[in-house]
Amino acid sequence: MEVSEILWSSIKDIYDAILRHPFIVGLADGSLDVEKFKFYIAQDHMYLDKYVRALAVLAAKMPNISELQMFTRHIMNAINVERELHSKLTKLLNIDINRYIMSPTNTAYTNYLLAEAYSKPHYEAMAAILPCYWIYERVGRHLAEVARETREEYRLWISVYSSPEYAGSVREVLNVIDSLELTREQLADMVKAFRLAAVYEYLFWDSAYRLEQWPINPT
Repeated sequence: MEVSEILWSSIKDIYDAILRHPFIVGLADGSLDVEKFKFYIAQDHMYLDKYVRALAVLAAKMPNISELQMFTRHIMNAINVERELHSKLTKLLNIDINRYIMSPTNTAYTNYLLAEAYSKPHYEAMAAILPCYWIYERVGRHLAEVARETREEYRLWISVYSSPEYAGSVREVLNVIDSLELTREQLADMVKAFRLAAVYEYLFWDSAYRLEQWPINPT
């Protein structure tokens, strides 16, 4: 099996749970409370700032210049494309980002990604960062297939993550993943990092659905 196949097989239960989650179901049929979607967009806006920094650290660790260039290009695409999406959605939904603080789940997830990027070898850091790429691409394609009557804002979100351009970026990363020559221990470390990040992906949507708040104000 390819490394990517081994990784994906390790999170099938998590991905199935994501597709069943009422947040994702609500995106498809339009039943998702718009306040929960607004909360999600605000959290995603804050998440992106940390995520691209983790990508930048990972890019610097890549052994080949071509891979460094690839991740650098992805950083710019994330900033340009996803910031544009956030900008459109904040205007359409009248979201005031300044009303929100980073949720407990968002804080834990981004801290995990940054810690992996800074402290772990490039292959393990890639495994931690990969679920954000790959799960969004899979969810985007799934929603594009099943979504019918849903809100304009939800269709806009779906269109970005189901686009051929986004799928191409995911495929580039998977090609690098599958080119790795790994020991059994290194592969095990990748699976562990990948699965934990996938759990955080589930929790990110779940926290938005719950409008997650800190039990004690951390600011």
